[in-house]
Amino acid sequence: MNVAHGMLSRTADHLFWMARYTERAENTARMLDVNYQMALLPQSSAVAEQGWRGLLSISELMPDFLRSHHKVTQRAVMDFMVSDESNPSSIVSCLRAARENARAVRGALTTEVWETANTTWLEFRRLHAAGAFERDAGEFFEWVKHRSHLSRGVTLGTMLQDEAFHFLRIGTFLERADNTARLLDVKYHAQDSEFFGAGQQRDQLEVDFYHWSAVLRSVSGFEVYRKVYRNVIRPEKVAELLILRPDMPRSLAACVNELLANLRVVGNEQSVETLRRAGRLRADLQYGRIDEILATGLHAFLTQFLDRVNDLGRGISRDFLVSA
Repeated sequence: MNVAHGMLSRTADHLFWMARYTERAENTARMLDVNYQMALLPQSSAVAEQGWRGLLSISELMPDFLRSHHKVTQRAVMDFMVSDESNPSSIVSCLRAARENARAVRGALTTEVWETANTTWLEFRRLHAAGAFERDAGEFFEWVKHRSHLSRGVTLGTMLQDEAFHFLRIGTFLERADNTARLLDVKYHAQDSEFFGAGQQRDQLEVDFYHWSAVLRSVSGFEVYRKVYRNVIRPEKVAELLILRPDMPRSLAACVNELLANLRVVGNEQSVETLRRAGRLRADLQYGRIDEILATGLHAFLTQFLDRVNDLGRGISRDFLVSA
């Protein structure tokens, strides 16, 4: 059995997945919220359906969805992504899994961290039974985000910064990097085309403005964008903010910086190669330029990034965690 500096790999595994599932619930809420906001704009039913198909595609859930649903509709996708217990990435599945992993390692957590995870799960069940999601989806998604913020804040504010803490952080930032990349790629999947093209129609540009505003809001980046760029919302600037800026909390650069910093602390003889790959990915983001990324294609870049993040996840599991 691998041991992370004296921490049992089983404990590290539960902490890592507790953090990943909490972050995934939040990011699922963020992605659904973008689509939900976009669906409020005037658009044809075909365009609306493309948006929901895109969300399933980037989450790699289309085959699972089609096993239980015949048609892609807003209602069906929202239900599948929020309350379908057979979908391991639904919000209900993520919050339950986060709580189960927390329960398994209660001794490694502070009382506050455990109670936050437990209360989130119990409150979710109460809200869901009361029809809160059906009544106001936007408000429900805000609640999910708030509970995730609370979980992270309580972890930072009450836990000793030992190995348990570092495995929670590694899980959080690995999951967030994956999700930010998918969120940025949502438009590609929705429209099956690159979107930094010339000759767009005025109404298309208007829809684009709303799309990129929604993407920024979904990563709590709207005010940040205004502060950093002070100009109208331009897709290439949104991409730059969410990929390369290390001072933007949900950017790919920020996530990989945090991931590497925490990995270094828990590193062992087995993790040399994983650390090297994380360091190389960080260097590529640190010295990358948005015009070069866009020249090779944003979709291609994000696809490769997701492959590299998934590879890091496999490396972390192999080096530190319980082997599957």
